Amino acid sequence: MKLVVGLGNPGGRYNFTRHNSGFLALDFYFKVRGISWEAKSKFGAIYARVGDVFFVKPQDFYNDSGRAVSEFMRYYKIPISDILVICDNFDLEFGKIRFRSSGLAGGNNGLKSIDAHLSSSEYPRIRIGTGNDELRRKLGDVEFVLSRFTSEEKERLPKILNEVSEKIDELLSRG
Repeated sequence: MKLVVGLGNPGGRYNFTRHNSGFLALDFYFKVRGISWEAKSKFGAIYARVGDVFFVKPQDFYNDSGRAVSEFMRYYKIPISDILVICDNFDLEFGKIRFRSSGLAGGNNGLKSIDAHLSSSEYPRIRIGTGNDELRRKLGDVEFVLSRFTSEEKERLPKILNEVSEKIDELLSRG
């Protein structure tokens, strides 16, 4: 079993915000591959099972994402190395994608929550760059992560999300 987790905030109010990049990535992945989200929830998350992979969108708020991740992991006995977390990163230039097989939360509260619930940071993660220094200075960090993408950024999103989808496939194919 594998677990692919997209981080975001629940509710329509947060659609297409920077902090929902993980949700966007999974939704894009499903759309391009013709997979549908089933109306299932478990452990406080929306999920779908495709073969031996669970795709999960925690429905706790971003900063509490770790609860759903840890419950899926423990219930299905998923090794920590078989968890992939997809999240935003406002310190990365917009559109840059960074993969790490493990690492520090680096100020990302969703990753901090997962680290705390798993008592480890030794899980793979894909960070999607949402940086826009000018807008971030203007809004401040909290408002920035909850802000919607600019029209120019929205135009670039499909290409970025396609790259993330390819990375997900690559990581899942490694076995």
